[in-house]
Amino acid sequence: MRAGICDMVAVARIINATLVVPELDKNSFWQDTSFWSLQHHNSVFHCSIFSDVFDEDYFISSLASDVKIVRKLPKDMSGVTKAVKHFRSWSGMDYYKEEISSLWEDYKVIRAAKSDSRLANNNLPPDIQKLRCRACYEALRFSPQIEAMGKLLVDRMRAYGPYIALHLRYEKDMLAFSGCTHGLSVAEADELKKIRDDTSYWKIKDIDSEEQRSKGYCPLTPTEVAMFLTALGYPSNTPIYIAAGEIYGGDAHMGELLTRYPLLMSKEKLASVEELEPFLKHASQMAALDYIVSVASAVFIPTYSGNMARAVEGHRRYLGHQKTVTPDRKLLVRLFDKVERGKLREGRPLATRVIELHKKRQGSPRKRKGPISGTKGMDRFRSEESFYVNPLPDCLCQRQSSLSTGTSSAIR
Repeated sequence: MRAGICDMVAVARIINATLVVPELDKNSFWQDTSFWSLQHHNSVFHCSIFSDVFDEDYFISSLASDVKIVRKLPKDMSGVTKAVKHFRSWSGMDYYKEEISSLWEDYKVIRAAKSDSRLANNNLPPDIQKLRCRACYEALRFSPQIEAMGKLLVDRMRAYGPYIALHLRYEKDMLAFSGCTHGLSVAEADELKKIRDDTSYWKIKDIDSEEQRSKGYCPLTPTEVAMFLTALGYPSNTPIYIAAGEIYGGDAHMGELLTRYPLLMSKEKLASVEELEPFLKHASQMAALDYIVSVASAVFIPTYSGNMARAVEGHRRYLGHQKTVTPDRKLLVRLFDKVERGKLREGRPLATRVIELHKKRQGSPRKRKGPISGTKGMDRFRSEESFYVNPLPDCLCQRQSSLSTGTSSAIR
């Protein structure tokens, strides 16, 4: 959602359009924004109600010098014929300046049917890249109510000391979608398969769970997370915030993690029912609370590389490359399986291997990764590291030292 909004801000700038505050699709769960309407010298992004999630006034005012943003499509434009356009994924300046801008010859309003990954990660002018940064990390605040509740949760977590935010992707829908059933009972695996079979828009039905896991395509299980944290050297009194929905199987699958790390917290444990009540029926608002607590953590650890994990990692890089430990799932499961088979012991033998594997996976500064060698066409763009995972160097200014030559320091 955040990435789509910020990309459309940049697109509006590229094609000299006005952006209309979005309306989010109320009938879908974790769906892309439903439309972007683009008006000549005007563009529209419809988000349920934008202000339910984001601070609309601040968004409009903070970007006023970059892009004109209006709350609604002007009345005199509401009845005009609109061009509905699926923008091509990962497109650059030429596509928008030539193909999309040419639509203004026949239309005054263009609706962009999708906003996810519609703008290239690389090879865009510096001013467009910096606008994406300003939009995502400065202008796009959550609503005052969400920000206030998020700050309360952060303060309560920090009362326990520096904490880890653990994005534990072990919810029922995630496991059903990915086909990952390692460590589950036959009945649980059958339940997840039925969900996958009954969900029409999930195209892949037959999935080999162990093959998925061996390739690193499965989220770490709570037990594997416990082993991972222990191997990294985190003591048992480390406060941990669980940024997730309802964990599949509940305590039955959380037992080992809870035994090793009893200070496991969540929104529901940190806040009263009355405090959370305004947000409980709004999945995007609940996710926003997890986002705030995760960005503010001393360490962020995602167990799966999904949209939330990538967005938080990028935000933390922008704020000064705060520590984000990204598990090497493919190699970790090989080590965990050796432990299970008795070929490797927990303690120093496992810890040495795990620590060595993750020395360079802790969010330290580096340039954004380009496409995987040998890939072509759309696969080439798909293989690139997302702009919003690692906004370096585009979101940083280089300031030349006045006392020496040939050196520079990076600043926000």
